[in-house]
Amino acid sequence: MLLLLVLMSSCKQKELVLVPVSYAEFEQFVTETNYVTDAEKYGWSIVQIDVYNFKKVDQANWKVPDGIHKVSSETLPVTQVSYNDALAYCNWANKRLPSYNEYWDLVKNDNRMIVSDNKFPISEIAKVNILGNVWDITHNENTVSVRLAGGSLFCSESTCHGTVKERKLFVDKETGNIHTGFSVVNQ
Repeated sequence: MLLLLVLMSSCKQKELVLVPVSYAEFEQFVTETNYVTDAEKYGWSIVQIDVYNFKKVDQANWKVPDGIHKVSSETLPVTQVSYNDALAYCNWANKRLPSYNEYWDLVKNDNRMIVSDNKFPISEIAKVNILGNVWDITHNENTVSVRLAGGSLFCSESTCHGTVKERKLFVDKETGNIHTGFSVVNQ
């Protein structure tokens, strides 16, 4: 009987945890694999100025998200990454992206401050709610576009209102942005 209980408890699924990927973690991946992101291949990326305005900026990538300034803290979420970049990281780290619905299920108990309404800059991962701060790339079986979850610092009720599950925002699989990153599921 004791052996049966031990086997049953060892077979229980571990709790899933959603963890944003930091600049430092992505840097380790790039250093160990010599990976080149989509933004680096193209030599430019999108820099969002506010919810309505953006521009194409030369040399904007994960190391220099706005094309000018290097990342100020290694504990910020990595940004300027595409779906392709996120998948490459997941393969290396033996992690996975959450599905859109799974993302919302895993963030529902995060009671930390939500960075939105353009009141704060992108904040360090440990200090704020996963929801908000930066849009999160989610796993998608669609061959053309990827659904983003969670909203970003630019979102508010009167604009993109991205901090609600019903919001629909899609990007292609090669697009990066100054306020798009990704989180992985740790098991």
